[in-house]
Amino acid sequence: MELSQAIELIRSNDFNKDTIETWADLGCGSGLFTNALLSYLHPKSTVYAVDQYPVKINHPAVILKQMDFITADWDFPKLDGILMANSLHFVEDKPSFLRKVKAALKPNGTLLLVEYDTDTPNHWVPFPASFSSLKRILLEAGFKNVHRLQEQPSIYGKANLYASWIN
Repeated sequence: MELSQAIELIRSNDFNKDTIETWADLGCGSGLFTNALLSYLHPKSTVYAVDQYPVKINHPAVILKQMDFITADWDFPKLDGILMANSLHFVEDKPSFLRKVKAALKPNGTLLLVEYDTDTPNHWVPFPASFSSLKRILLEAGFKNVHRLQEQPSIYGKANLYASWIN
């Protein structure tokens, strides 16, 4: 996926470029979606890029954190937002994990997800969650609003990628 496609996939009118915010990108991988997120944030915002094997992201707003985001204790300040792009499908116990996410967010904080719209696991997506399945789990975890943003075909399979804005 190209950066321009990632930027378009997470596009939302709910971003506020006028406010300095603190976000975390859990499972940042190569930093593609970290960079997409940065295009929507105030230039003085901070993004914690978290991965077991983080790649150096050359941006002054990015703080790299090497950890397993699923099992580690997070030492972030309360967050305005958490981005999880193609990483929630590695979490087996989604209800417990999403309660942890909710607790890490400020009261009006946002969870921005990118996932495959399937419930069928495979080697690369061991614990998938389609939008409809995930919406139910998110509401049970205490989130109030779950909005589907954009979607686009995946080059890896039959299921589309979708983005969702949750608070």
